[in-house]
Amino acid sequence: MTVKNSEAYAVLENNYMDGVKKVIERVEQSQMDAIDRAVEICFNSINKDGLVHLFGSGHSRMAVEEMYPRYGSFPGFHPMVELSLTNHHAVVGSNGQRQAMFLENVEGFGRVIADNFHYGAHDSMVLFSHSGAGSVVIDIALSMKERKIPIIAVTSVGHSQQSRSKHSSGYRLFELADIVIDNGAVPGDAMVKIDGLHTPVGPGSTIGNTIIVNLLKCKIAQKLTDAGKPPKVITSAIFVGDEESKQLFNASYEEYWRSTRSI
Repeated sequence: MTVKNSEAYAVLENNYMDGVKKVIERVEQSQMDAIDRAVEICFNSINKDGLVHLFGSGHSRMAVEEMYPRYGSFPGFHPMVELSLTNHHAVVGSNGQRQAMFLENVEGFGRVIADNFHYGAHDSMVLFSHSGAGSVVIDIALSMKERKIPIIAVTSVGHSQQSRSKHSSGYRLFELADIVIDNGAVPGDAMVKIDGLHTPVGPGSTIGNTIIVNLLKCKIAQKLTDAGKPPKVITSAIFVGDEESKQLFNASYEEYWRSTRSI
């Protein structure tokens, strides 16, 4: 590696890490009130045997998966992951990315997804979308409003304000949600500019989303525990040994089955 390349890499590292730190700072300094209000809604849902439904398409589905099921997570959440709108498939060819991106903006598809489930009186919804402008996520938000289900949006307000809604209603997600949590990412998402490269690289929204998801998760767990309803947490054997880890996995999945069997 030449000295010039080494210096360029150091600049890139600093630029990306600075971008990450700014995402974290934006969430920490400006979004805690919104997060705490979202915690109250989610806690009330789970505490009253309701569900917190979760939806995201494209890369936003990663935030849904981060919430549940994984180590350090617990039931009470219902991931609505539509495979045709995710990246769990080939990039090109059958079930490719072009099809997924097309479907994200097919108006009416979101209502078809939402109508697949039954919703309870104490349920709530968390919608993840960086742009907050796609037809599917707006469809689902409108469907939840009609059902009087509280909506928590995790989105980039700055990006959304610069975007035109793809939905005929003209709405963007932040305009429909009861609580809006800004993921702290910059408009356009990518944070790093490289000399000689026309377009920036290194997105930050997944980092912001992940921080927000885990803050919600931790605070909800605290409130459930304080209420005498400690959650059944999926836990690594590193903490509790193999046997208890298996028991906790099974308990978590059984509780998830119990809580979702009516949907």
